[in-house]
Amino acid sequence: MSKQATEHHYRYIPYRKHDIVEMCLQDTALSGEEDNFRQLYYMLSSVFHFEFHQVVESLKDSYAPFDPDADTRAYDNPQRLTDLNFVELLEGVLEKANYEAISRADLNQALNEASLFRIRLQVNFDDFSEVLLFCRGVSTREETISSWFGLMKKKISFTNYDRVVLYIRFRDDYVATGKHMPLCKPGATLLKLFQNVPMADLEMLFPNTAVRMRTIDKLLIGVPAVFSGGVVLTTKLGASLVLMGSMLGFWLGLSAEPVELNKTALMAFLAGLVALGGYLWKQFSNFKNRKLSFMQALMKNLYFKNLDNNAGVFHRLVGDAEDEECKEAILAYYFLLTSGPLSKAALDDKIEHWFASAWQCTVDFEIDDALNKLLALGLVEETDDKFTAISIENGLHKLDRRWDDYFISCKKT
Repeated sequence: MSKQATEHHYRYIPYRKHDIVEMCLQDTALSGEEDNFRQLYYMLSSVFHFEFHQVVESLKDSYAPFDPDADTRAYDNPQRLTDLNFVELLEGVLEKANYEAISRADLNQALNEASLFRIRLQVNFDDFSEVLLFCRGVSTREETISSWFGLMKKKISFTNYDRVVLYIRFRDDYVATGKHMPLCKPGATLLKLFQNVPMADLEMLFPNTAVRMRTIDKLLIGVPAVFSGGVVLTTKLGASLVLMGSMLGFWLGLSAEPVELNKTALMAFLAGLVALGGYLWKQFSNFKNRKLSFMQALMKNLYFKNLDNNAGVFHRLVGDAEDEECKEAILAYYFLLTSGPLSKAALDDKIEHWFASAWQCTVDFEIDDALNKLLALGLVEETDDKFTAISIENGLHKLDRRWDDYFISCKKT
């Protein structure tokens, strides 16, 4: 099974924020001011980090009552730490990290498509009271699949997600069974992060996923079972069936001739029963072993796709959101600084063209977010629908003053 990736169309910026700074400076448009620009980036990054710290604390407070991995004691505080809803906070962070919601239509399409891992999966959505799926980095990929023991190959195209976030909440009246994991219990909330997930395999991410036999798998087990059953019937069970038929005929009055149960007849009958039991056990083992191989393939696949769980997920997502905010702001500031006054559309086109021509990367740049952040920080001014960046020196002064104001306001409170 081989894979080939096609071109990505990114909504997020697929470079580290430090690399973005060095990529900008490579253009030499800020010759002689490289160190000052790096200092401005460092201060800008610190500002975003400080502001996102409060987001992390709000998420921790709102998630604490549902955290299945908590190792601290619960304190019955009459004063709530936050009135914010966890799901609303999470959706806000996902938006800033440039994740997009997976629609119900996309999910239904995934459930109806055959798995790339040749496993039939089934999810009981009635177990959940809330299900949310988000993705980042969508691409179309090609894969060559072998069939008929490698004799035939075919190439298929599929939609792949670089990152997938899954949020689920079990129903309060959910009835768990012995087959489910301990965390699958009434009212439980689970948050998971995965990487490189084909859209057709979204159902494998759910904790209550059940493996089902495909028609071809049933045939691979059933056809040999029929032939071997015929062999057992004619060679091992012939004498036993004749004996049982004679006994039933005598007991039902269909035959007046009594059946003689001697040692030889009993041994043949017992041998037939043993052969039948062995045959049935072998077929049951074939079924269980094939299903076990499917479960192993599923677990092995998930092992390499799972990135984080529960509280660890939103810590990672906040880091991603913080990085995206910083990258968007520094890119918009740099191109306004080096290109003079630009309209919103012109700036957006310039940045996207820069990625495409210089780095062979197709990015859908979030221009509104970038400009709103820069305007709020005072690093950009707007006149007649055109935007101009203030000098690096003035930018450093503004960011330094903003940093000091954080702690002045803390002392007052």
